[in-house]
Amino acid sequence: MAKGIKASDSNMFNEDVVWSQNSSDKTDISKELMQVIRQITKSLPINKKLTALSIGSGFEPQFKILVAAFQNSITLLDIDEVPLNAVKIYAKQRGITNVKTVKADYTNEFLTSTKTAEFFKVNLNENKQDLITLHHSLYYSEEETWFQLFENIYKLLLDRKGAIHAVMMASKSDNLFSTTWLYNHFAGKFFNCNNNQNLKKFGKELQNNKTFSNSSIKTKTNKINFWIDDFEKFMAVIWMILLYPNVHNYTDQQKEEITEYIYNNFWIPKQPLVQMQDYLTIIKN
Repeated sequence: MAKGIKASDSNMFNEDVVWSQNSSDKTDISKELMQVIRQITKSLPINKKLTALSIGSGFEPQFKILVAAFQNSITLLDIDEVPLNAVKIYAKQRGITNVKTVKADYTNEFLTSTKTAEFFKVNLNENKQDLITLHHSLYYSEEETWFQLFENIYKLLLDRKGAIHAVMMASKSDNLFSTTWLYNHFAGKFFNCNNNQNLKKFGKELQNNKTFSNSSIKTKTNKINFWIDDFEKFMAVIWMILLYPNVHNYTDQQKEEITEYIYNNFWIPKQPLVQMQDYLTIIKN
């Protein structure tokens, strides 16, 4: 119980590192990302140096793929200094000069066409992007604002053959061992809150919107697993999934109930945590 409660004090960057190193999430994202890169590069001149914008994804493992594939420029936009500093150190140690970090809130930067155009001018040097990624970053924006966000980056930032690639946890799942079920169960029980951010449904809505009529839009769902033989680190990931403390501030009694549940239902039977995650890919034709 003490380890479970202590884990709630870990910061999100460290929690995400544990998740990245012990789940199939980043491998799965990298596989899907490579498919997108293959599609956008097959119609471009072989000598064209590509540009990419990563929105809110921080220092994710797939950053190394971006470094290899997008040699003109890579811009990482994040609200958190910690992953951006990690990127700066990584790039400096390896002599990587085409990476730029921008500390800002994407939910504000791309809220209007005016602000998006200003970001394009100031931070992208008016260079249209061949790829824009939103890997596990849409959680921080209300679903009601998604269309405005995608419309602005699609029209003002994306190049004529470019792609937008987004991924996030599925909003609904009947799997009792899934991150979605755990979030909906405990956030619903203690805060009357449920996950309503449905990326697949949003993708279908875009397919019927004239703004994106000249695009190929696809959605899919993949299953990934997480396990680590360290209860404190396992619980750290659980707190990240349950959005403590930035969104939900669980009481000590609630933390105890959650910790006991995870111990009995996951730790004792050695049950991996499952995540059903949705992908949305938009490629301009």
